[in-house]
Amino acid sequence: MVEWELRPASVTDVEAVAELRAVVLRADLERLGRYDDQRVRQRLRDGFAPAYTWVVEVDGAFAGCVALRPDADAHWLEHFYLAPQLQGSGIGTAVLRELLDRCDRAGTPVRLNVLRGSPARRLYERHGFTLDTEDPVDVFMVRAPRTIIEEFPTVSM
Repeated sequence: MVEWELRPASVTDVEAVAELRAVVLRADLERLGRYDDQRVRQRLRDGFAPAYTWVVEVDGAFAGCVALRPDADAHWLEHFYLAPQLQGSGIGTAVLRELLDRCDRAGTPVRLNVLRGSPARRLYERHGFTLDTEDPVDVFMVRAPRTIIEEFPTVSM
Protein backbone atom coordinates (compact mmCIF):
# COMPACT_ATOMS: atom_id res chain seq x y z
CA MET A 1 0.00 0.00 0.00
CA VAL A 2 1.07 3.56 -0.69
CA GLU A 3 2.20 5.63 2.32
CA TRP A 4 -0.29 8.33 3.27
CA GLU A 5 -1.07 10.73 6.09
CA LEU A 6 -3.94 12.89 7.29
CA ARG A 7 -3.52 16.54 8.08
CA PRO A 8 -6.14 19.02 9.29
CA ALA A 9 -7.77 20.92 6.44
CA SER A 10 -7.67 24.69 6.17
CA VAL A 11 -9.83 27.18 4.30
CA THR A 12 -7.19 27.25 1.56
CA ASP A 13 -7.99 23.61 0.70
CA VAL A 14 -11.55 24.34 -0.44
CA GLU A 15 -10.84 24.69 -4.18
CA ALA A 16 -8.71 21.52 -4.38
CA VAL A 17 -11.46 19.61 -2.56
CA ALA A 18 -14.19 21.10 -4.77
CA GLU A 19 -12.29 20.10 -7.90
CA LEU A 20 -11.65 16.58 -6.64
CA ARG A 21 -15.35 16.22 -5.76
CA ALA A 22 -16.32 17.17 -9.31
CA VAL A 23 -13.94 14.57 -10.77
CA VAL A 24 -14.84 11.76 -8.36
CA LEU A 25 -18.63 12.20 -8.46
CA ARG A 26 -19.01 12.96 -12.16
CA ALA A 27 -19.75 9.43 -13.44
CA ASP A 28 -22.30 8.69 -10.69
CA LEU A 29 -24.01 12.07 -11.01
CA GLU A 30 -24.17 11.75 -14.82
CA ARG A 31 -25.66 8.25 -14.47
CA LEU A 32 -28.31 9.72 -12.16
CA GLY A 33 -28.93 12.66 -14.50
CA ARG A 34 -27.73 15.11 -11.82
CA TYR A 35 -24.33 16.35 -12.98
CA ASP A 36 -23.93 20.11 -13.19
CA ASP A 37 -20.36 21.32 -13.58
CA GLN A 38 -20.83 24.42 -11.42
CA ARG A 39 -23.29 23.06 -8.86
CA VAL A 40 -21.11 20.06 -7.91
CA ARG A 41 -18.31 22.43 -6.90
CA GLN A 42 -20.51 25.08 -5.28
CA ARG A 43 -22.29 22.56 -3.03
CA LEU A 44 -18.88 21.61 -1.62
CA ARG A 45 -17.87 25.24 -1.14
CA ASP A 46 -21.16 25.97 0.65
CA GLY A 47 -20.75 23.04 3.06
CA PHE A 48 -16.98 23.00 3.58
CA ALA A 49 -16.10 22.96 7.28
CA PRO A 50 -12.31 22.81 7.71
CA ALA A 51 -12.66 22.25 11.46
CA TYR A 52 -14.07 18.76 10.79
CA THR A 53 -12.12 17.96 7.62
CA TRP A 54 -8.81 16.22 6.98
CA VAL A 55 -6.74 16.21 3.83
CA VAL A 56 -5.21 12.94 2.68
CA GLU A 57 -1.65 13.42 1.47
CA VAL A 58 0.52 10.98 -0.45
CA ASP A 59 4.20 11.90 -0.72
CA GLY A 60 3.32 15.33 0.69
CA ALA A 61 0.81 16.09 -2.07
CA PHE A 62 -2.96 16.51 -1.92
CA ALA A 63 -4.61 13.16 -2.70
CA GLY A 64 -8.04 13.35 -1.09
CA CYS A 65 -10.13 14.45 1.84
CA VAL A 66 -12.67 13.31 4.39
CA ALA A 67 -14.86 15.05 6.96
CA LEU A 68 -16.31 13.73 10.20
CA ARG A 69 -18.91 16.22 11.38
CA PRO A 70 -20.48 15.85 14.83
CA ASP A 71 -24.28 15.94 15.05
CA ALA A 72 -26.78 15.39 17.86
CA ASP A 73 -26.76 11.57 17.89
CA ALA A 74 -23.87 10.60 15.58
CA HIS A 75 -20.98 11.79 13.46
CA TRP A 76 -21.55 12.30 9.73
CA LEU A 77 -18.87 10.95 7.41
CA GLU A 78 -18.83 13.43 4.52
CA HIS A 79 -16.75 14.56 1.56
CA PHE A 80 -14.76 11.33 1.40
CA TYR A 81 -12.96 11.66 -1.92
CA LEU A 82 -9.75 10.06 -3.12
CA ALA A 83 -7.95 10.84 -6.38
CA PRO A 84 -9.04 8.29 -9.00
CA GLN A 85 -5.50 6.98 -9.59
CA LEU A 86 -5.28 6.07 -5.89
CA GLN A 87 -8.64 4.35 -5.59
CA GLY A 88 -8.25 0.63 -4.99
CA SER A 89 -4.81 1.09 -3.41
CA GLY A 90 -6.02 0.49 0.16
CA ILE A 91 -5.75 4.13 1.21
CA GLY A 92 -9.52 4.66 1.41
CA THR A 93 -9.94 1.55 3.55
CA ALA A 94 -7.12 2.63 5.88
CA VAL A 95 -8.46 6.18 6.25
CA LEU A 96 -11.98 4.91 6.90
CA ARG A 97 -10.71 2.38 9.45
CA GLU A 98 -8.80 5.10 11.33
CA LEU A 99 -11.86 7.37 11.55
CA LEU A 100 -14.19 4.54 12.54
CA ASP A 101 -11.75 3.44 15.25
CA ARG A 102 -11.93 6.97 16.71
CA CYS A 103 -15.73 6.82 16.72
CA ASP A 104 -15.74 3.31 18.20
CA ARG A 105 -13.51 4.44 21.09
CA ALA A 106 -15.92 7.34 21.73
CA GLY A 107 -18.98 5.08 21.41
CA THR A 108 -20.36 7.24 18.59
CA PRO A 109 -22.50 5.97 15.69
CA VAL A 110 -21.53 7.14 12.21
CA ARG A 111 -23.92 8.15 9.44
CA LEU A 112 -23.28 8.87 5.78
CA ASN A 113 -24.97 9.10 2.45
CA VAL A 114 -23.71 7.68 -0.80
CA LEU A 115 -25.07 8.14 -4.29
CA ARG A 116 -27.37 5.33 -5.42
CA GLY A 117 -25.38 2.81 -7.46
CA SER A 118 -21.99 4.07 -6.32
CA PRO A 119 -19.31 1.40 -5.89
CA ALA A 120 -18.29 3.19 -2.66
CA ARG A 121 -21.32 1.60 -1.00
CA ARG A 122 -19.50 -1.76 -0.96
CA LEU A 123 -16.60 -0.20 0.99
CA TYR A 124 -19.03 1.12 3.58
CA GLU A 125 -20.89 -2.18 3.86
CA ARG A 126 -17.58 -4.02 4.44
CA HIS A 127 -17.03 -1.70 7.41
CA GLY A 128 -20.39 -2.39 9.02
CA PHE A 129 -22.62 0.30 7.56
CA THR A 130 -26.21 -0.75 6.94
CA LEU A 131 -29.08 0.81 5.04
CA ASP A 132 -31.05 3.39 6.99
CA THR A 133 -33.18 5.06 4.27
CA GLU A 134 -32.91 5.87 0.60
CA ASP A 135 -34.42 8.14 -2.00
CA PRO A 136 -34.08 8.25 -5.80
CA VAL A 137 -30.58 9.76 -5.56
CA ASP A 138 -29.07 9.01 -2.14
CA VAL A 139 -28.65 5.96 0.08
CA PHE A 140 -28.37 6.85 3.77
CA MET A 141 -26.39 4.42 5.90
CA VAL A 142 -25.55 4.07 9.58
CA ARG A 143 -22.96 2.16 11.59
CA ALA A 144 -23.24 1.51 15.32
CA PRO A 145 -20.03 1.78 17.31
CA ARG A 146 -18.20 -1.49 17.72
CA THR A 147 -16.74 -2.82 20.89
CA ILE A 148 -13.94 -5.30 21.46
CA ILE A 149 -16.56 -7.91 22.36
CA GLU A 150 -18.38 -7.41 19.06
CA GLU A 151 -15.16 -7.63 17.07
CA PHE A 152 -13.80 -10.66 18.90
CA PRO A 153 -16.70 -12.63 20.39
CA THR A 154 -15.83 -15.06 23.12
CA VAL A 155 -16.92 -18.64 22.97
CA SER A 156 -18.29 -20.18 26.13
CA MET A 157 -17.81 -23.87 26.70
